[in-house]
Formats: sequence, C-alpha cells, structure tokens
Amino acid sequence: MLKNKIYKYFTIEIIKSFITILFAFTAIAWTVRAVNFLDLIVENGHSIKTYLLFSILNITNIITKFIPISFLLALIFSILKFERQNELTILWMAGVNKIKLVNLFFLISILALIVQLSFATFVTPNALNKSRSLIRLSDFDSVSSVIKVNEFSDSFKKLTFHVQSKNENNEMKNIFIRDDGNFLKGLVSSKEKSVNTTIIAKTGFINKKKLILTDGLIQTQDYEGKLNNVSFKKTEILIDALKPRSIIIPKLQETPTFVLFECFKKKELDSNLEYLHSCPRNKLNSEVIATIARRVGMPLYIPLVSLICSFLLISNREKKYRPLKNYIYFAACFLILIMAEILVRYSGLSKINTILYFLFPFLLMPLAYLILVKSLAFERIK
Repeated sequence: MLKNKIYKYFTIEIIKSFITILFAFTAIAWTVRAVNFLDLIVENGHSIKTYLLFSILNITNIITKFIPISFLLALIFSILKFERQNELTILWMAGVNKIKLVNLFFLISILALIVQLSFATFVTPNALNKSRSLIRLSDFDSVSSVIKVNEFSDSFKKLTFHVQSKNENNEMKNIFIRDDGNFLKGLVSSKEKSVNTTIIAKTGFINKKKLILTDGLIQTQDYEGKLNNVSFKKTEILIDALKPRSIIIPKLQETPTFVLFECFKKKELDSNLEYLHSCPRNKLNSEVIATIARRVGMPLYIPLVSLICSFLLISNREKKYRPLKNYIYFAACFLILIMAEILVRYSGLSKINTILYFLFPFLLMPLAYLILVKSLAFERIK
C-alpha cells in the first residue's frame, strides 16, 4: 500500500514537471510564431478574429514538437530533485527495488508516447488543416491596409493594385487596377468573356465591401485581342469575390494521416479523395513516408529516452563525478532526440532507411533495459 502511494507520488511529480515545461516551451514558441502571423492582418488584410483563430489552431503543432524534449527535461529534473531531497535514499533503505522505479519511468514514457502519437497523427493535422481552411474561407477585413502607396500590390490572386497616394481617410489617388482573374467581369456588358480588365481612376475609396471609383476608364480585352473602353464618372466595384494569395492548398503536414497512407498506396488513388491534391506527384514515397515516420516513428524514441535517464539511478560512490554523470546521460538522451529528428528526413529515401528508423528504438530499448537490470543487480550484490 505504501509503495503504491510512493509510485503515485513519483508519477504525479513527473507529470507536473512535464506539463509545466511543455507549457513554458509552447508559450514562448507560440508568442514568436504569433508575431510572424501578423502578416495575415498587415499584408493579407484578414480580420483579427481570423488571425487569433489561426494562431490558436497552430498551438497543437508546437505542442507536438516539444513533447519529447519536455519529457526528457521533466524526467531528468525529477530524478535530480528526488535525489537532492534524499527521497531516493529513503526508498532504497525501505527495500524498494530500483528496477521497479525504472519500470515506472518506462510506463510514464508510454503515456507520453500515446499523447504525442495522438497529437501527431490526429489532433495536429486536423487543426492545421482547419487553420488553412480558415484562411481559404475567410473574408478580407481591410483591403485598404494591403494596398501600399507607389507599390504594385499582389496580395490578391490574379489582381494587381497600384495607387500613387493615400491620405489619412484612406482615400486613394491615381489608381491602377489590373484584373487577370475575371473578378470584375460584371463592370462592362459584353457578349464575349474578357481575358483581362484594366481600370484607371483619379480617386477612390473603400466602403465596406465596395470599391468606389471616380473619373476613370475601364478597358477590357476579349479572347480575340479586341479592346473595349468605357469611361465613367463614378462606379462601384464589389470586392467580396477577391481571393488572397496566401497558400490555401493543404501541405503534407496538414493532411490527415489516413490520407497519407492512401497516397502511399501503389494503386491508382481514388479521384474522389477530398485531399487528393495534397499528395505530391514527384518523390511521392520519400515525402509521404518521411511525414508518416515523423508522426508515428518519433514518439517511439520517448521510451528509449526514459531508459537512458534511468541510468541516473545507479549509485556513484565518487560524488565529485556525479554532476559529470548527469550531463553525460542528458547529452546522450538529447543526441538521441536530435538524431531521430535528423534521420526522419532521410527515412523516405529507401526502404532500408525506413526500416532502420522504426527498428532503432526497438533494438536499443531491450539492450538498455538488460544493462540496467544487470547493473542494478550487481549494485545490490555489492
């Protein structure tokens, strides 16, 4: 009964440290990334609501990346804390077997593995895809903010703006608009569809979803190259059909895991697959396998890290070498995580690389555990 309370106490302490460290890393990284996302408002004219939702949905990606290093630091700090407060010494004197504590650390690492696997395979891809959909479906909050003075603004897809000057009330002068996407096709009545439309106006301003222009010329060109010019004193253009130039097609990291497995199949892909465009046609296997390995393979290295950290439980009679021992095992675990992050990029280059990447933790974990059992048993005999 007492031992169960002890194990419960150790588990709670490690999980508390893990959550605290993960929260700290996530908060710092998310703050930096949120600053970079300000371009959604400044450059692309999206609303503050869209910016906030997009930033929040990207938190899951940050959490996924910091889970392994957060678990490593939490386990190292917890072991050192237990040792500094003589809690481990009391356990050994009470007859608690060290290998049981190693098993406890391993079980906690399995819990961290499940958390990262859930985030990497389900939560993060869906959240990132949701954030991409948010950009694709959202409206512009302030078109005038993305139109720069004396610059050809291409923030809108197939639409170019140029204004000579703009006053405090966002009233623009000497406006040039080039429409290659046929967004402004309703301005001039014509039997033939226009290839492009050019608008020149002396003044103009934006009122909600309308661009109001005065004293200008509208020139359209049809497929035969014929030009049609129309002068106007005042005209209104609906701008709610404008589309952002932001990347709206989901990337591989934003693609659901089950779709990646569909991409990996050798047979013809289902043309009705919703995210079919996410499957790259060039280097299909290497990119898809690397993404799958990052989601499924990376979490497998967390239990290996817990076993390496467990070597800190082995007693060291020479106390002066204890700090060096701590640094060595931390460096070993850190290098394992770095190696896993580097090798995942090469996992899709060949079948051997893929197999080795997934087998590496399974080969080292039994070896590390056997060495621990032997070392701890030898320690008890001594």
